[in-house]
Amino acid sequence: MQKRKSGVISKFLLITLCSASWLLAGCDRASNASAGISASKGEVSLALLDWLVIAAYLLSMLGIGFYYSRKNKNENDFFLGGGKMNPIALGLSLFASVTSSLSYIGWPGEIIKYGPVMFAGVISFPFIYFVVGWFLIPMFKKMNVTSAYEILEIKLGVSIRILATFFFLTLRFLWMATIIYVSVDIVILSLLHIDHSYGLVIGACLMLVTIVYTSLGGLKAVVLTDVVQAFILLGGAFITIIAVSIHFGSLVSWLPHSWLPQWGELKLGVDPQDRSAIGGAILMTFVWYVASSGSDQMTVQRFLASEDVKSARKTFGVSLVTGFIGMALLSLVGFAMIAYFTANPQYIAVGKTIATDADMLFPKFIVMGLPVGVSGLLVAGIIAAAMSSLSSGLNSTATVISEDIIKRFRKNDKKTVGNLNQARNLSLFVGVLTLLLSIAIPYVKGNLIDITIKVVNLFVSPLFVLFFMALFVPFATARGTFIGGIAATLIAIAVAFFGFLRIEVFFITIVSLFVGIVAGVVCSFVDHKIIGNQETAFNRV
Repeated sequence: MQKRKSGVISKFLLITLCSASWLLAGCDRASNASAGISASKGEVSLALLDWLVIAAYLLSMLGIGFYYSRKNKNENDFFLGGGKMNPIALGLSLFASVTSSLSYIGWPGEIIKYGPVMFAGVISFPFIYFVVGWFLIPMFKKMNVTSAYEILEIKLGVSIRILATFFFLTLRFLWMATIIYVSVDIVILSLLHIDHSYGLVIGACLMLVTIVYTSLGGLKAVVLTDVVQAFILLGGAFITIIAVSIHFGSLVSWLPHSWLPQWGELKLGVDPQDRSAIGGAILMTFVWYVASSGSDQMTVQRFLASEDVKSARKTFGVSLVTGFIGMALLSLVGFAMIAYFTANPQYIAVGKTIATDADMLFPKFIVMGLPVGVSGLLVAGIIAAAMSSLSSGLNSTATVISEDIIKRFRKNDKKTVGNLNQARNLSLFVGVLTLLLSIAIPYVKGNLIDITIKVVNLFVSPLFVLFFMALFVPFATARGTFIGGIAATLIAIAVAFFGFLRIEVFFITIVSLFVGIVAGVVCSFVDHKIIGNQETAFNRV
């Protein structure tokens, strides 16, 4: 009955939003008076009806949170949705969580500036599914845990669990802070010409809505809102492609017919100093997906919320298929933006080119190239991308703080057990801290994808190094694993911010994982086999 109600609510929201957009689509976007377009300066703004669509969307998210606030009876319901959630919904939720506003805007920008090389990464998806589905998921499901990092303490001791907790919290706090910065400063303020002094206020409002429905509804609300947001994200990209096709009077004429000069030289192999190498894109995609799926609480939480191993595999499979569709659509959006703004250069900001303004072209087209109401729905889609990731980040981060810090070090405090209010308060704390951290993100240089990799991916491989040692290295010791994790972090920082060996930022996860595993294995071998450290030997079998 609960699944049926969830489905009814989801369909109702989708029908309501889509109906609103089509009713409003009759207004002519070409009218400068209603759309607020200044062709000479490329300035754009939303119409009143667009704002109403956005407001309706935000209110619907709050409604879902209030609905599910009555369904959560304990912490297990709040953090894991009772452990028997629908795998298809979980898969769509995982896709929406990973596809934040960073990638929703940044992926077309990457295609515009550097070409479609990164899309070649989808070739690795079958191998990713096999490794995660048959090597990692079964190990997670057989452990009766709420936080993935409990596994590390069981295998290697409390020091490794603490290190993993630190890695994860740092990763997710920086990730959520970057999402807020991109969504507010780069999209809402810059695109809609709102004074930047209002940035903190708007960011606080965005985070407040997310905190409310996340802290009230828990994982069930997160997953349902993610499902709605996933359809909006995919639908928004699809509508953009159709609109550009109508503009050119063809479904294919706007596609590039040759490799553009701005994309650089295309290479087939792996070159750590060149992001245009196809082999590097495939390897990077494989490493990132396996590392994040095998160590990130946000992903592992979806596996743990599934009923069994088969359901968890289905969850991951759905997320990969949806991810492929999303990447394909956003790549086509990138091509569409190149064609549209090449044909309409008057809409590019003064002093900018298609390449230098790559990250802003898709958001700008959403506002100026689509009918009233549809624009509002797609701007809501960008906000949806931000909120879906923020809600998942809030829930998973609150889970880790509760399970790996509070409960771990306050075992005798009965008030911390089964305290649903505490779980909700943690979501509030995480949201406020994230908002404050977002102030520092503008100091990181690069396009949106570069910023994401530099800020977020610093700890993806170091975190997975700890799990790799715990799950797959029989002689791993706590000291050796600790050194491996630190080594992986240091090399990631050196590549991201100090240009170590002029390695491209896209190879951060690859280099970091290699260095961390080598350091961890060598140090553990010396510690266990030569020095004779047996402290975790019995937990390794």
